[in-house]
Amino acid sequence: MTAAPSGLLTEAFEAQRDRLRAVAYRVLGSHADAEDVVQEAWMRLARQDDATIDNLAGWLTTVVGRISFDLLRSRAAHPEAAYGQQSADLVVTPADDPAPDEQAVLADSVGLALLVVLDSLTPSERLAFVLHDMFAVPFGEVGRILGKSTDAAKMIASRARRKVHVTDRSAGPGREHQQVVEAFRAAALGGDFEALLRVLDPNVKLTVDTPDGVVVTLGATKVAAGARMFSGEAAHLRPVLVGGVPGHMAWRPDGTPLSAIAFTVVQGRIAGIHIVIDPAKLASIHLTAPA
Repeated sequence: MTAAPSGLLTEAFEAQRDRLRAVAYRVLGSHADAEDVVQEAWMRLARQDDATIDNLAGWLTTVVGRISFDLLRSRAAHPEAAYGQQSADLVVTPADDPAPDEQAVLADSVGLALLVVLDSLTPSERLAFVLHDMFAVPFGEVGRILGKSTDAAKMIASRARRKVHVTDRSAGPGREHQQVVEAFRAAALGGDFEALLRVLDPNVKLTVDTPDGVVVTLGATKVAAGARMFSGEAAHLRPVLVGGVPGHMAWRPDGTPLSAIAFTVVQGRIAGIHIVIDPAKLASIHLTAPA
Protein backbone atom coordinates (compact mmCIF):
# COMPACT_ATOMS: atom_id res chain seq x y z
CA MET A 1 0.00 0.00 0.00
CA THR A 2 1.29 3.46 -0.89
CA ALA A 3 2.05 5.65 2.12
CA ALA A 4 -0.10 8.71 2.76
CA PRO A 5 1.26 12.00 1.39
CA SER A 6 3.79 13.68 3.63
CA GLY A 7 3.11 16.98 5.32
CA LEU A 8 5.29 18.77 2.79
CA LEU A 9 3.42 17.18 -0.11
CA THR A 10 0.11 18.14 1.48
CA GLU A 11 1.29 21.73 1.81
CA ALA A 12 2.46 21.71 -1.80
CA PHE A 13 -0.95 20.46 -2.93
CA GLU A 14 -2.77 23.12 -0.93
CA ALA A 15 -0.58 25.76 -2.56
CA GLN A 16 -1.84 24.49 -5.94
CA ARG A 17 -5.50 24.09 -4.96
CA ASP A 18 -6.77 27.51 -6.11
CA ARG A 19 -5.07 27.20 -9.51
CA LEU A 20 -6.37 23.65 -9.99
CA ARG A 21 -9.88 24.76 -9.06
CA ALA A 22 -9.64 27.59 -11.59
CA VAL A 23 -8.54 25.16 -14.32
CA ALA A 24 -11.38 22.75 -13.61
CA TYR A 25 -13.97 25.54 -13.37
CA ARG A 26 -13.04 27.04 -16.72
CA VAL A 27 -13.13 23.62 -18.34
CA LEU A 28 -16.42 22.59 -16.74
CA GLY A 29 -18.25 25.85 -15.96
CA SER A 30 -19.39 24.62 -12.55
CA HIS A 31 -17.83 25.39 -9.18
CA ALA A 32 -19.33 22.24 -7.66
CA ASP A 33 -17.86 20.02 -10.36
CA ALA A 34 -14.53 21.83 -10.09
CA GLU A 35 -14.39 21.13 -6.37
CA ASP A 36 -15.14 17.45 -7.01
CA VAL A 37 -12.39 17.26 -9.64
CA VAL A 38 -9.81 18.83 -7.32
CA GLN A 39 -10.80 16.46 -4.52
CA GLU A 40 -10.40 13.50 -6.88
CA ALA A 41 -6.95 14.78 -7.85
CA TRP A 42 -6.01 14.89 -4.17
CA MET A 43 -7.20 11.30 -3.69
CA ARG A 44 -5.12 10.17 -6.65
CA LEU A 45 -2.11 11.97 -5.25
CA ALA A 46 -2.63 10.20 -1.92
CA ARG A 47 -2.37 6.86 -3.75
CA GLN A 48 0.67 7.92 -5.78
CA ASP A 49 4.31 7.32 -4.87
CA ASP A 50 5.53 10.92 -4.69
CA ALA A 51 9.04 9.77 -5.57
CA THR A 52 7.75 9.22 -9.12
CA ILE A 53 6.56 12.84 -9.46
CA ASP A 54 9.22 15.18 -10.85
CA ASN A 55 6.95 18.22 -11.31
CA LEU A 56 4.01 18.29 -8.89
CA ALA A 57 2.29 21.29 -10.50
CA GLY A 58 2.47 19.71 -13.95
CA TRP A 59 1.38 16.30 -12.64
CA LEU A 60 -1.64 17.79 -10.88
CA THR A 61 -2.62 19.88 -13.91
CA THR A 62 -2.51 16.75 -16.06
CA VAL A 63 -4.64 14.80 -13.58
CA VAL A 64 -7.20 17.61 -13.28
CA GLY A 65 -7.27 17.93 -17.07
CA ARG A 66 -7.88 14.22 -17.58
CA ILE A 67 -10.63 14.02 -14.95
CA SER A 68 -12.31 17.13 -16.40
CA PHE A 69 -12.02 15.76 -19.94
CA ASP A 70 -13.69 12.50 -18.90
CA LEU A 71 -16.53 14.50 -17.32
CA LEU A 72 -16.92 16.61 -20.47
CA ARG A 73 -17.20 13.49 -22.61
CA SER A 74 -19.78 12.06 -20.22
CA ARG A 75 -21.82 15.26 -20.58
CA ALA A 76 -21.56 15.07 -24.36
CA ALA A 77 -22.86 11.50 -24.31
CA HIS A 78 -25.80 12.41 -22.04
CA PRO A 79 -26.26 16.16 -22.51
CA GLU A 80 -29.66 16.78 -20.91
CA ALA A 81 -29.05 14.54 -17.90
CA ALA A 82 -25.53 15.86 -17.39
CA TYR A 83 -26.40 19.52 -17.74
CA GLY A 84 -29.31 19.04 -15.39
CA GLN A 85 -26.85 18.42 -12.57
CA GLN A 86 -25.14 21.80 -12.81
CA SER A 87 -25.89 25.48 -12.87
CA ALA A 88 -23.57 28.34 -13.74
CA ASP A 89 -22.73 30.50 -10.77
CA LEU A 90 -24.57 33.80 -11.14
CA VAL A 91 -23.86 37.33 -10.02
CA VAL A 92 -26.82 39.71 -10.43
CA THR A 93 -26.19 43.47 -10.46
CA PRO A 94 -28.15 46.53 -11.60
CA ALA A 95 -27.71 47.12 -15.32
CA ASP A 96 -27.25 50.86 -14.95
CA ASP A 97 -24.37 51.30 -12.51
CA PRO A 98 -22.85 48.25 -10.76
CA ALA A 99 -20.88 48.98 -7.62
CA PRO A 100 -17.09 48.65 -7.93
CA ASP A 101 -16.96 45.51 -5.79
CA GLU A 102 -19.63 43.93 -7.99
CA GLN A 103 -17.63 44.81 -11.10
CA ALA A 104 -14.63 43.04 -9.59
CA VAL A 105 -16.71 39.94 -8.94
CA LEU A 106 -17.94 39.94 -12.52
CA ALA A 107 -14.45 40.43 -13.92
CA ASP A 108 -13.14 37.53 -11.85
CA SER A 109 -15.81 35.10 -12.96
CA VAL A 110 -16.53 33.26 -16.17
CA GLY A 111 -19.66 34.98 -17.44
CA LEU A 112 -22.63 33.32 -19.05
CA ALA A 113 -21.61 34.50 -22.50
CA LEU A 114 -18.26 32.73 -22.34
CA LEU A 115 -19.85 29.63 -20.84
CA VAL A 116 -22.31 29.50 -23.73
CA VAL A 117 -19.47 29.89 -26.23
CA LEU A 118 -17.41 27.18 -24.53
CA ASP A 119 -20.45 24.89 -24.46
CA SER A 120 -20.48 25.09 -28.26
CA LEU A 121 -17.05 23.46 -28.45
CA THR A 122 -16.38 19.74 -28.50
CA PRO A 123 -14.83 18.31 -25.30
CA SER A 124 -11.42 18.13 -27.01
CA GLU A 125 -11.66 21.71 -28.26
CA ARG A 126 -12.78 23.05 -24.92
CA LEU A 127 -10.04 21.32 -22.97
CA ALA A 128 -7.33 22.35 -25.44
CA PHE A 129 -8.49 25.98 -25.50
CA VAL A 130 -8.75 26.31 -21.73
CA LEU A 131 -5.50 24.53 -20.88
CA HIS A 132 -3.33 26.18 -23.53
CA ASP A 133 -4.88 29.60 -24.09
CA MET A 134 -5.94 30.31 -20.50
CA PHE A 135 -3.32 28.43 -18.49
CA ALA A 136 -0.35 28.10 -20.90
CA VAL A 137 -0.16 24.30 -20.66
CA PRO A 138 2.26 23.11 -23.40
CA PHE A 139 0.67 21.45 -26.43
CA GLY A 140 2.66 18.29 -25.78
CA GLU A 141 0.95 17.85 -22.42
CA VAL A 142 -2.45 18.81 -23.85
CA GLY A 143 -1.93 16.16 -26.51
CA ARG A 144 -1.13 13.51 -23.90
CA ILE A 145 -4.32 14.32 -22.01
CA LEU A 146 -6.34 14.09 -25.22
CA GLY A 147 -4.51 11.00 -26.47
CA LYS A 148 -3.30 12.99 -29.50
CA SER A 149 -0.01 14.11 -30.97
CA THR A 150 1.38 17.57 -30.22
CA ASP A 151 0.54 18.74 -33.74
CA ALA A 152 -3.02 17.40 -33.42
CA ALA A 153 -3.43 19.24 -30.12
CA LYS A 154 -2.29 22.47 -31.81
CA MET A 155 -4.87 21.98 -34.57
CA ILE A 156 -7.66 21.28 -32.08
CA ALA A 157 -6.78 24.39 -30.03
CA SER A 158 -6.59 26.51 -33.18
CA ARG A 159 -10.03 25.32 -34.29
CA ALA A 160 -11.44 26.11 -30.85
CA ARG A 161 -9.78 29.54 -30.85
CA ARG A 162 -11.40 30.46 -34.17
CA LYS A 163 -14.84 29.44 -32.89
CA VAL A 164 -14.41 31.37 -29.64
CA HIS A 165 -13.17 34.51 -31.36
CA VAL A 166 -15.97 34.49 -33.94
CA THR A 167 -18.76 34.02 -31.40
CA ASP A 168 -17.18 36.18 -28.71
CA ARG A 169 -17.11 39.20 -31.01
CA SER A 170 -20.84 38.91 -31.60
CA ALA A 171 -21.89 37.92 -28.08
CA GLY A 172 -21.40 41.28 -26.41
CA PRO A 173 -24.42 43.30 -25.25
CA GLY A 174 -25.66 46.18 -27.34
CA ARG A 175 -28.58 47.48 -29.37
CA GLU A 176 -28.76 44.32 -31.48
CA HIS A 177 -28.76 42.21 -28.33
CA GLN A 178 -31.71 44.16 -26.94
CA GLN A 179 -33.58 43.99 -30.24
CA VAL A 180 -33.19 40.21 -30.38
CA VAL A 181 -34.38 39.83 -26.78
CA GLU A 182 -37.37 42.11 -27.39
CA ALA A 183 -38.26 40.13 -30.51
CA PHE A 184 -38.18 36.95 -28.46
CA ARG A 185 -40.37 38.41 -25.71
CA ALA A 186 -42.89 39.72 -28.23
CA ALA A 187 -43.08 36.34 -29.97
CA ALA A 188 -43.45 34.54 -26.63
CA LEU A 189 -46.24 36.86 -25.46
CA GLY A 190 -47.99 36.55 -28.82
CA GLY A 191 -47.59 32.78 -29.03
CA ASP A 192 -45.88 33.14 -32.44
CA PHE A 193 -44.05 29.82 -32.75
CA GLU A 194 -42.45 30.57 -36.12
CA ALA A 195 -41.14 33.93 -34.90
CA LEU A 196 -39.63 32.18 -31.88
CA LEU A 197 -37.80 29.72 -34.10
CA ARG A 198 -36.39 32.59 -36.17
CA VAL A 199 -34.86 34.30 -33.14
CA LEU A 200 -33.57 31.16 -31.39
CA ASP A 201 -30.31 29.45 -32.26
CA PRO A 202 -31.05 25.83 -33.34
CA ASN A 203 -28.92 24.59 -30.43
CA VAL A 204 -30.18 27.06 -27.83
CA LYS A 205 -29.78 25.94 -24.23
CA LEU A 206 -32.45 26.90 -21.68
CA THR A 207 -31.46 26.47 -18.02
CA VAL A 208 -34.03 26.96 -15.27
CA ASP A 209 -33.07 27.00 -11.59
CA THR A 210 -36.12 25.65 -9.74
CA PRO A 211 -36.66 24.76 -6.05
CA ASP A 212 -36.29 21.09 -7.06
CA GLY A 213 -33.06 21.51 -9.00
CA VAL A 214 -31.85 22.55 -12.41
CA VAL A 215 -33.95 21.79 -15.49
CA VAL A 216 -32.30 22.04 -18.89
CA THR A 217 -33.94 22.12 -22.31
CA LEU A 218 -31.85 21.86 -25.46
CA GLY A 219 -32.92 22.89 -28.96
CA ALA A 220 -35.01 25.66 -30.49
CA THR A 221 -38.14 23.57 -31.04
CA LYS A 222 -38.37 22.47 -27.40
CA VAL A 223 -37.54 25.93 -26.04
CA ALA A 224 -40.10 27.58 -28.31
CA ALA A 225 -42.76 25.06 -27.30
CA GLY A 226 -42.26 25.98 -23.64
CA ALA A 227 -42.13 29.74 -24.18
CA ARG A 228 -45.33 30.29 -22.16
CA MET A 229 -43.14 30.60 -19.07
CA PHE A 230 -41.99 33.98 -20.38
CA SER A 231 -45.50 35.41 -20.46
CA GLY A 232 -46.16 35.33 -16.71
CA GLU A 233 -47.48 38.42 -14.99
CA ALA A 234 -45.10 40.56 -12.98
CA ALA A 235 -45.78 43.87 -11.33
CA HIS A 236 -42.23 45.18 -11.70
CA LEU A 237 -39.34 44.55 -14.07
CA ARG A 238 -35.82 45.90 -13.65
CA PRO A 239 -32.93 45.64 -16.13
CA VAL A 240 -30.02 43.73 -14.62
CA LEU A 241 -26.79 42.01 -15.52
CA VAL A 242 -26.91 38.29 -14.76
CA GLY A 243 -23.44 36.83 -14.83
CA GLY A 244 -22.40 39.83 -16.94
CA VAL A 245 -25.18 39.21 -19.50
CA PRO A 246 -28.07 41.69 -19.91
CA GLY A 247 -31.42 40.48 -18.67
CA HIS A 248 -34.11 41.48 -16.24
CA MET A 249 -35.46 40.64 -12.81
CA ALA A 250 -39.17 40.48 -12.01
CA TRP A 251 -41.10 41.01 -8.77
CA ARG A 252 -44.65 40.07 -7.80
CA PRO A 253 -47.15 42.79 -6.81
CA ASP A 254 -46.33 42.19 -3.13
CA GLY A 255 -42.64 42.94 -3.78
CA THR A 256 -41.30 39.38 -3.51
CA PRO A 257 -38.87 38.29 -6.28
CA LEU A 258 -40.45 36.28 -9.08
CA SER A 259 -37.57 35.53 -11.46
CA ALA A 260 -34.23 36.58 -12.87
CA ILE A 261 -33.54 35.89 -16.51
CA ALA A 262 -30.55 36.40 -18.80
CA PHE A 263 -30.19 36.01 -22.55
CA THR A 264 -26.95 35.28 -24.38
CA VAL A 265 -27.12 36.44 -28.00
CA VAL A 266 -24.60 35.07 -30.49
CA GLN A 267 -24.58 36.18 -34.14
CA GLY A 268 -28.07 37.65 -33.97
CA ARG A 269 -29.77 34.69 -32.30
CA ILE A 270 -30.43 33.66 -28.72
CA ALA A 271 -27.97 30.89 -27.88
CA GLY A 272 -28.56 30.71 -24.14
CA ILE A 273 -31.36 31.53 -21.71
CA HIS A 274 -30.89 31.24 -17.96
CA ILE A 275 -33.87 31.64 -15.64
CA VAL A 276 -33.79 31.60 -11.85
CA ILE A 277 -37.15 30.94 -10.16
CA ASP A 278 -35.82 29.19 -7.05
CA PRO A 279 -36.98 31.40 -4.13
CA ALA A 280 -33.86 30.56 -2.10
CA LYS A 281 -31.54 31.79 -4.83
CA LEU A 282 -33.69 34.82 -5.56
CA ALA A 283 -33.62 35.74 -1.87
CA SER A 284 -29.83 35.92 -2.03
CA ILE A 285 -30.04 38.64 -4.69
CA HIS A 286 -30.02 41.93 -2.85
CA LEU A 287 -31.96 44.09 -5.28
CA THR A 288 -35.23 45.90 -4.66
CA ALA A 289 -38.17 46.21 -6.98
CA PRO A 290 -38.41 49.55 -8.82
CA ALA A 291 -41.04 51.96 -7.57
